[in-house]
Amino acid sequence: MLRSNRLWWIVGGLIALLIFAALVAIGGRQAPANSLLAPGESEMLRARVVDVLEEGTIDQAGIEQPYQRLRLRITSGSLAGQEVEVEHGVLGLSSQALTFRPDDRVIVERTATLDGADLLLITDFVRTGPLLWLTLLFVAATLALSGWQGVRSLLGMAASILVIVGFIVPQILAGHNPLLVAILGSTVMMGFSLYLVYGWRPKTHVAVAGLLLSLVVTGFLAIWFVDWARLSGFGAEEAGFLQVAGVQVDAQGLLLAGILIGTLGALDDIAVGQASAIFELSKANPGLNWQGLLRHGMVIGRDHIAAMVNTLLLAYAGAALPLLLMFSVFAEPLGTTINRAIISEEIVRTLVGSLGLLAGVPLTSLIAALVARAKAPSTS
Repeated sequence: MLRSNRLWWIVGGLIALLIFAALVAIGGRQAPANSLLAPGESEMLRARVVDVLEEGTIDQAGIEQPYQRLRLRITSGSLAGQEVEVEHGVLGLSSQALTFRPDDRVIVERTATLDGADLLLITDFVRTGPLLWLTLLFVAATLALSGWQGVRSLLGMAASILVIVGFIVPQILAGHNPLLVAILGSTVMMGFSLYLVYGWRPKTHVAVAGLLLSLVVTGFLAIWFVDWARLSGFGAEEAGFLQVAGVQVDAQGLLLAGILIGTLGALDDIAVGQASAIFELSKANPGLNWQGLLRHGMVIGRDHIAAMVNTLLLAYAGAALPLLLMFSVFAEPLGTTINRAIISEEIVRTLVGSLGLLAGVPLTSLIAALVARAKAPSTS
């Protein structure tokens, strides 16, 4: 038993490192550095703050903000090993949360100007250490509570990250339809994760079937309402950045893909929860027919969906909180605010995702009730 526990902790630690490596790979891709950059070209460097040479405040567009002059030692990239001086807080808005101290690790953007000089700008902190420890804490908590099932869950999570990084993102960047790519990728992610965690069992088949049917309903609703509301997908500034960067992508399809993938995790929870509950009801009361199982399952599902819809709303609202504050500062009629594309997209995303969850409860419950009554309790 002790050896078994030690083994799944080792496996879990390896999975944590794989998950973290995949997350770092998402944001760590960059072109090979070259000490000679053409005018307008840039590269990202890492550096350590050696000393704070000067600091104070500066007026930037009528806003008083902190200013620093720093000595940095470049630790990666074409200037590795060199010490440079950088002014922070001069070319853009800053805050006290973005002031630096000696030994801070930072990311520096080096850009070649038209006259051939280097413009160095600190863009952010290096956060690899805290993110790694947070990942390890998450893995440790998962293993402590779930044991081997937690290991399988972490493997499913790692596989989902690999599908997103290795399939969905490259296929969308290659110009393929984002919605179709998201549907295919989601099917692979959920199928692999559910069977890995719960095994090849009738209730897993039911959960997969309920999830896929709910995903289809969500997809149709998303297509319908995105088209009806005349949403282009450019409400979020990231889509505009992609276009400026020369990436040819269907922004509306990207919005639809985001709705599906964003709903997928909650749908997974709904499908598994309903399937598991109805199979347990079937074992506890073999005398219930499929109609009885469906009726009792829907009682559980109603409680589940009430909490899940609110969770989805709060997740989107939390992500958009700075945006909500901005619209509150620049007071305008509510009707005008709602009609702005960036707000309308979030409303459609939240409500379509919630409708998908609502569909998941009866669809999964019906399939589970029929299958559970047709199967012997011992096979569930």
